[in-house]
Amino acid sequence: MKTLNLGILAHVDAGKTSLTERLLHAAGVIDRIGSVDDGDTRTDTLELERRRGITIKSAVVSFTVGDVTVNLIDTPGHPDFIAEVERVLGVLDGAVLVVSAVEGVQAQTRVLMRTLRRLRIPTLVFVNKIDRRGADHERVLRGIADRLTPAIVPMTSVRAPGTPAARCAARTGDDPAFTARLADLLTEADDTLLAAYLEDETTASYPRLRRELAAQTRRTAVHPVYCGSAVTGAGVDALIDGIAELLPAAAGDPGGPPRGTVFKVERGPAGERVAYVRLFSGTIRTRDRLALRDGREARVTAISVFDHGRDVPAPALTAGRIGRLRGLGQVRIGDPIGPPPATTVAQRHFPPPTLETVVVPRHPGDRSALHLALTQLAEQDPLINLRQDDDRREVSVSLYGEVQKEVIQATLAADYHLDVAFRPTTTVCVERPVGGGAAAEIIDTAPNPFLATVGLRVEPAPAGAGVLFRLGVDLGSMPYAFFAAVEETVHATLRQGLRGWQVVDCAVTMTHAGYWARQSHAGAGFDPSMSSTATDFRHLTPLVLMAALKRAGTRVLEPVHHLRLDIPGDTLGAVLPVLAGLRAIPRTTTTQAGSCVLEGDIPAARVHELERRLPGLTRGEGLLESAFDHYEPVQGPAPARARTDHDPLNREHYLLKVTRRLTGRGPGT
Repeated sequence: MKTLNLGILAHVDAGKTSLTERLLHAAGVIDRIGSVDDGDTRTDTLELERRRGITIKSAVVSFTVGDVTVNLIDTPGHPDFIAEVERVLGVLDGAVLVVSAVEGVQAQTRVLMRTLRRLRIPTLVFVNKIDRRGADHERVLRGIADRLTPAIVPMTSVRAPGTPAARCAARTGDDPAFTARLADLLTEADDTLLAAYLEDETTASYPRLRRELAAQTRRTAVHPVYCGSAVTGAGVDALIDGIAELLPAAAGDPGGPPRGTVFKVERGPAGERVAYVRLFSGTIRTRDRLALRDGREARVTAISVFDHGRDVPAPALTAGRIGRLRGLGQVRIGDPIGPPPATTVAQRHFPPPTLETVVVPRHPGDRSALHLALTQLAEQDPLINLRQDDDRREVSVSLYGEVQKEVIQATLAADYHLDVAFRPTTTVCVERPVGGGAAAEIIDTAPNPFLATVGLRVEPAPAGAGVLFRLGVDLGSMPYAFFAAVEETVHATLRQGLRGWQVVDCAVTMTHAGYWARQSHAGAGFDPSMSSTATDFRHLTPLVLMAALKRAGTRVLEPVHHLRLDIPGDTLGAVLPVLAGLRAIPRTTTTQAGSCVLEGDIPAARVHELERRLPGLTRGEGLLESAFDHYEPVQGPAPARARTDHDPLNREHYLLKVTRRLTGRGPGT
C-alpha cells in the first residue's frame, strides 16, 4: 500500500474544508457530508472554528484511493493563520490548491502558489463552486494562467456553469483539442517528446502523453486544473483520479535510520504533549528512544496513525507515514527526528509576523496563570513569539492580523478560564547596522568584572542574511564551549538592538578571546573565583556587543507591503489622495474596460486603514491584495520598543541585574 501526504490549501472561503468533506464522503469514510455553516465538519473541531466557519488549526484525516492511502491535511485559508500552513509545507508529497470559480485568484492564492512552486511541491488546482451564481471557470482559468502559472492544462469540461445543474466531465484522448493542448504543453518541457512528436504525431500516443503528464506534474513543470463543486460533488471523482494518478507517493526506506519532522504539537486530555510526525525514513516503535533537538532524548510511549478517517493505535510508524507520538515531553514544533531532512518546517517559507500586541489579564491575580497559558500556546504556535517584560509585568505576542486576537482570547477563555484584553496593535520594526564598530574587554583589566576576554566587531551584512557570527581568532585559543557561549549570546542579545528592535543583516566577528584555565587552591577542589566559566562569557558578551553596536549605529526599518488594487476606473481620482495620505507609493497603473489595477507599496501599519476606507471610496467594488514585501527605513523619528532584557546599554543597571556580588573573582573586580 502506497502513502500520499496531501495538503489542501486555499484563500479563505474558497471551499477547502467543504472539499475535504466531499473527498471523505466519496471515499466512503463518512456517511454524511458536514457543513461549514452548520459547524459539523470532520476537520474543524475547535469551537471557534465551528462558530466562525473558518479553519484555524491544521487537521489530518485519511482515506483510500485504490492502492494509495491519502493522509489529507486541511490547512487554514485566512492569512492570519499562515503559520499553520508554514509548518505543513515541509511534510507534503503533493497539494491541491483550491480556487473559487466566483472570486477567482485572490491574494492568498498567489502567495500559496508562489510558495508551492518555490518548494517544488507537485500541485493540482481545483476550481470550486462552479454551481454558484456568477461562476465563470473560463475567466478563472485565464486568471490562473496570468497570475499563478502559465503551465496549466484543464482536465475537465464544464456544462451549465453558474447554475445548480452545473456538471463536469473528465477530458479523454477522444477529445482532439485536449490532446493537442496536452501535447503542446508537455513538449515544451521535454525535448525527447518534442522530437518524437515532430517525427510522427502518432508516436506521441495518448497513453504516453498521460504518462508524461504524470512525470511533469511530479516535477512541478505543469499543473493540471480540475473544475467542480464540493457541495454537489460535480468533478470530484475526476479530481480523486488525478490525485491517485498524477501526484507522487511518499518515498522512504523503512529499514533506514529514523528521520522525520515534528510539524504540529497539541495537548492531550491529561495535558500531555502529542507530536504529529512525518517520517521520511526508518521505523519508530513504541518504547524507542528518539534523539531530538539539542541532544535531548525521549522515549515513545504510544503511537497512532491515520487510517480510513480515524486515529488508530499502532505498534510502529514507518517511513512515508504521518503519526501521532506520545511520550516526547519536551518536544517542540520543528524538532527533527534524527538528522534533519533537506526541507523542514523549521525553514521560513512566509514572512514573519509584523504586528504585536500586549495581552492583559482583566483580573491582575491571573498574571502568572496567563504567562503559563501563553507559554503552552506558544508550544503549538512558535510564531506567537512571547516577549516577557518583567519590569512592567507584561506579555507581548506577535500577530499576522487582528483575527488572531479573537482566537487567542477565545482559547484562553475556553481552555484556561482566563479573561483577557489586548492593547492596541503595533507594528514590529527591525534594526540594521549602518556602519562598523568594535569593542573589547580584557580579562583582569578594569572595568571588566568577569573572568573572560571578549572582543567583537559589528558590520552590516547583505539583506536577508540575518545574523552571521564569525571567528577572527584561533579556534584553539580557548575551549570550544566558551566560543559556543559567545555565539549563542550574540544571537540572543541581538533580539533587541539599540532601540529595542531585533537586529538583522548583521555580521559579528569575534576579535579577542581569552580565559583563565581551571584552577584550585592547594588541597582544594575547583575554585570558580580563579577559573573562567561559560557564564563569564555569557555575562560579558552583551556588554561588549552593545558597545560595538552603539559605535556602528543602527537604522530602524518598518515592514512594507506590496499592494494590488482592482478598482472601478472612475474612482481612481478619489483613491489616489487617500493612498498618498497613507504613505503608499503607486508603481504601476493599468486601465482596461472600465477597471483600473494599481500596484505599489504601502507601510504595513497603514494596510488596515486602507482596508477600512476602500469600500466607501469604490462603492464596495474595490479589491485589495496585500502581502509583506520588504523593509524600508522609517520616515521621521525612529520608534523605540521597551527592552525586556537586562539592558546591557546601561552598564550599572546590567551588572546589578546579572550578579549581586562581584567580589572574590580576581583582580579585575
